[in-house]
Amino acid sequence: MIKLTKLRWVIAGLLLLATIINYADRLTLSVVLSEVRKTFPLSEAGYSHIVVLFMVAYAIAYAVSGYVVDRLGTRRGMGVFIGAWSAAQMLQALARGKWSLGACQFSLGLCEAGNFPAGVKAIGEWFPPELRALGVGLVNSGSALGLALAPPLAAFVTLRYGWRAAFLFTGSLGLILLLAWLSLYQPPQQNRWLAEGERRSLAASTAPLAERAAAGKAGGSAWTILCQRQCYTLFLARFFSDPVVYFLEFWIPSYLHKARGFDLAMIGKYAWVPFVFGYVGYLGGGWLSGRLLGAGMTLAKARKSAMAVGALLVPAAMLVPRAPNAALALAALCLVVLGHAVWVTNLLTLPADLFPGTEVGTASGFTGMGGALGGIITSLGIGFVLSHFSYTPLFLCAGLMHPLALVLVWTMLPERYFEGRG
Repeated sequence: MIKLTKLRWVIAGLLLLATIINYADRLTLSVVLSEVRKTFPLSEAGYSHIVVLFMVAYAIAYAVSGYVVDRLGTRRGMGVFIGAWSAAQMLQALARGKWSLGACQFSLGLCEAGNFPAGVKAIGEWFPPELRALGVGLVNSGSALGLALAPPLAAFVTLRYGWRAAFLFTGSLGLILLLAWLSLYQPPQQNRWLAEGERRSLAASTAPLAERAAAGKAGGSAWTILCQRQCYTLFLARFFSDPVVYFLEFWIPSYLHKARGFDLAMIGKYAWVPFVFGYVGYLGGGWLSGRLLGAGMTLAKARKSAMAVGALLVPAAMLVPRAPNAALALAALCLVVLGHAVWVTNLLTLPADLFPGTEVGTASGFTGMGGALGGIITSLGIGFVLSHFSYTPLFLCAGLMHPLALVLVWTMLPERYFEGRG
């Protein structure tokens, strides 16, 4: 049988593609929203209700998806979620009104959350601590690429074939990925594509995380994991910081349309630009903490220092509504997305740094639930604020959340929680 060299990077590439498709799927509705409104009425408040349905499902799924991945294993768990969210995406082509579209978005949210606990668990199985943040950064750079690709792709398909075709096309990409995932993925100890020399090297560098995952030993109960200081601190950090990126995902195309006068063609042409900086931030954030580790910093200080760099860029959000033209507003958004990407790359890596391998998926799922709950609350508030005021107070709040979350992580997770991990 053919053996693949550097298979860990092939696995990371599959996870990258999964994240690209995951984010392209969720952004499609916001891109084609103006065309959907030509088919059936959908107010700003009505759209916010649909976003809340997605976020409620996302929060529910995040709470359980990590546990499911820990029990099913990374291969089967990720496969279930990819297939399910792709089907939910394609079903949106059948929507006939607000509530049918909302039901499809709810289904999408239930299925998409599993991508991230599974991704972090897979990186933990294949990457040693010094490469782990870079691996997570590479995988999560797919969110920036998905957000960057969705506007031109969805706009192109919609302008030629209608908005329903955009959902069918993006959903079908996930089904193709599913076949590749099931063909290639197994943990290093069981993977038939992995050369024996590389298998031994990986076993030495990733133990005990991969070995315990492959052995299928159960971790602690979900409640026990949630009650640990590491878990509820990361839960709160994501509760405050994740709503910023949810705001960008679901509302920036609408902001460009309403506040800056962009039509669908202009959204397709320009809305992707900030998310390219997210791609740079995901890779750069992972590289930065790895470089700090290599320079002699402890694991805790390296992760926190990289997170601080990102968190201090996000307040550029306050400049967006005050920018005198659309170009400067987009420039400020670029800094926001860059900062969030550096921040979240290292934040998403922390469960693999702080928990044993059989608990990484569950812990990652709970922390993601914190971000989704924050997204639910802010989505309800966004609809109200836009109905009565403007985007200005929303961007002001967005600029404050990451520094607040940084203080929380820095003070609540001292060095001793990282000792003996990785």
